[in-house]
Order: sequence, then structure tokens, then C-alpha cells
Amino acid sequence: MITPADPGYDEARRVHNAMIDLHPQAVVRCANAGDVAAVVDFARGASLDVAVRGGGHSVPGFGTCEGGVVADLSAMRGVRVDAERSTARAEGGATWGDFNAAAHAYGLATTGGIISTTGIGGLTLGGGIGYLARGLGLSCDNLISADVVLASGEIVVADEHHNPDLLWALRGGGGNFGAVTSFEYRLSPVREIYGGPIFFDLEHAGEVLRGFRELIADAPEQLGAFPAFQIAPPLPFIPEERHGVPHIAVVTCWAGPLEDGPAAVAGLRDLAPVVGEHVGPMPYPALNAAFDALVPPGLQHYWKANFVTELTDEMIEAHLQHGPRVPVVNSTVHIYPIDGACHRVGPDETAFAYRDANFATVIAGMWPDPADNEANIAWVRDYYAATAPHSAEGGYINFMASDDQGRVKANYRQNYERLRSIKRHYDPDNTFHLNQNITP
Repeated sequence: MITPADPGYDEARRVHNAMIDLHPQAVVRCANAGDVAAVVDFARGASLDVAVRGGGHSVPGFGTCEGGVVADLSAMRGVRVDAERSTARAEGGATWGDFNAAAHAYGLATTGGIISTTGIGGLTLGGGIGYLARGLGLSCDNLISADVVLASGEIVVADEHHNPDLLWALRGGGGNFGAVTSFEYRLSPVREIYGGPIFFDLEHAGEVLRGFRELIADAPEQLGAFPAFQIAPPLPFIPEERHGVPHIAVVTCWAGPLEDGPAAVAGLRDLAPVVGEHVGPMPYPALNAAFDALVPPGLQHYWKANFVTELTDEMIEAHLQHGPRVPVVNSTVHIYPIDGACHRVGPDETAFAYRDANFATVIAGMWPDPADNEANIAWVRDYYAATAPHSAEGGYINFMASDDQGRVKANYRQNYERLRSIKRHYDPDNTFHLNQNITP
């Protein structure tokens, strides 16, 4: 337990978003589910806020709190793979880097995020969009069971036979229902993928976005790819004179037979003249970690997001107006396809409601200098205002900012009232409210 009087307190209270500067009374580095239950019991008894921290990547800073207690799961990172059953059990503080390293040894994977330092917990509980989603579904679709510390301090199992309503809610309902200390996932055969980023000049951004829209609609589900507005980092495959210049990029991931990779990616490469690319066979964990250096701890973060049913011409025009203004190399805009296997799960089969959405857009403002906060937040908000009229009302909760609490009902659409009912059952006093909160 680390308190303000202890050495290392400032480091212990820190989360990835440097815009968040909160001072909990204690940060408890938990070793097991019993520790987590003790923290929840103590916080409830003392009428203190309790924050649950896994990877610490939450943009609104839900992994910490002011004057409360933090249950820090970051030391709970064990991953155990059962190759015969094609499943893996991972502790609540594990990152996708931890998970991928363990599963890759068996030639297996499940849908994770885009950055390997992201915690499995927050990503899965919010839904779980990633490279493999079109073929394997969301992370939450591959969640088989979970061990959960409830607001009462009781530790329960949530699976199809025990507390199935809780499992349903954990599949996209966020951290509203308890502290998840371990997750069990279904795995699929994925070892080597064929992919990587392809950079195009901004003058071809319209062609790239329209071409991507047409191509991905009929593409095999093993093709995970998304367009991005991105300032070119100083990488050897990009001409030096293009370093620091905004581009439109397409990040590709073919998870089918490796020999089919070049043909699968060819249509995307042919959308416009290529400025630079780093595409080829690689271990899946290598792609999942490829952009980690762009998102180190300590950046300022402000994000906005929406689900998109169709990437209309009007939507593309809004992207063309604001995407090229991406302010720094860390900031980006991604348009993730969430069709394919994601659509084969019914809208009421999990808490993740937007099964008719074809894309999830994130405007991820990330920059190092707090002096730029006002200008960069304005870029995100202006971009969001331009795209919102062409999007669904709700968005992906993992991409939401701290000022998006008013959108929670829209984010869950037809599932919101059922989620409220489950919240009343498992957390009637709203102990777990540091999240995109579903009030009991």
C-alpha cells in the first residue's frame, strides 16, 4: 500500500493520460483476488471512492481517483494457455503484450487492441476492437468466463452456468459491475500475419477512403485493415523528406494463409501511389506492438468517437476537412471496420449493442506538451462536430472522454435498461462508478 507519505507515491498515482492529476489516499498494488476484495471492502466501509486499474490506459483516467483508494492490478499479469481447449486464462492486470506472448507460443490468439501496452481488462469490458475483429469477433465475444469481485466484497465466477447475466453485462458493459480479476478467452489459430502500414499522399486521401469503403465491404474476414490520418514518423521505409508530414495511411493485417497475404493486401496498396510501406509476414504480436512507441505514458489525451453504419460521401468529406490537420505525430484518426464476425452476434446477445455498425471511428488527440491542450482539444471537438451528423448517436465506450457521460444511454441503446437492472442487482449503491457509468 502506497500513501502520500511514501516514496514513489507520485509514480504510483500516475496513469497514462498526463492530463489526469489526481491524488488518491492510497494505491494498493494487489497480488491476487483476495487483495482486490480487501480494497473494495475497505473503500465501501470507509465511504471512499474505489478505482480499479489494469493497464492504466483509460483516457478519462478511471484508473485513479481523488481522495479514494486505487486497486492497482498491474502486478497481476499471469497468463495460462490451455492449448488442448484453445483457451487462455489471464489475470486482470495483464496487457495485450503479455497475453499475445503467451498465446503466440502455441500459435494462438484472440482479438486484442491496437497497442500492446493496453490492459486486457478495460479493452475487453468495453467490447474489444482490434486487428482480428472482422474474423474472430470482438474481445468480449471471445470472453468465456470471468472471476469478479463484487461491490459486497464477494468473489464470484461469471460464465454460462454461473451468474450468466453478469457475464452478459461484462461483455461490453464496462467496469460497472465489479472488479474483474481474471478473464478466460477462446483462442483461434493465428501465428504469422501478413500486413503492416502503407502511407499515401494526402492529395489521394479521398480516393483511399472511398476505395477502402468499397473494398472492405466484400473483403474476406481474415483481412483486418483500417485507414488512418497520421503524421509520418521518422521511419526508414518512409522517404526522409516525408518525415513529419501528414499522410493518409492504411494499416493492414491478413490473418489467413500466409501465402495469400500479398494478394489480399494488393487491392489496398493499389488505391493510390504509395509513399512508403512496411508490409510483409510477421508474428501477430509484432504488429500488435508496432505503434507502441507513438503512445508512451505521459502524453496529454483527449478523444472522441462514434459508431458509423455507412462511410458516406458526406462523412468522407468531413474526414478530408479535418483529418489532414492532425496536430502531432502521436495524434491520429482511425476508422476501424467492425463487420464480419462482429455482425454474427445479435445486438442483445451481449451488452455491446451496435452490431449493425460497420465502422468505429476514433479521433485520438494525444500530444506531449500541456501548453497545446486548448488547441488540440479544439481540433478533436471540431472534428467530432463535423462527423457526428453522419454517425450513429452512440459510440464505443473505450474511446469516450470524461465529458461523454451524457452519452452512456445512447452508447448502449436497446441494452441500457437491462444493464441498469443488472447494475441494481450486483452494485445497488454504485460502488463501481468510476467508469462510463450506468447508474442503478
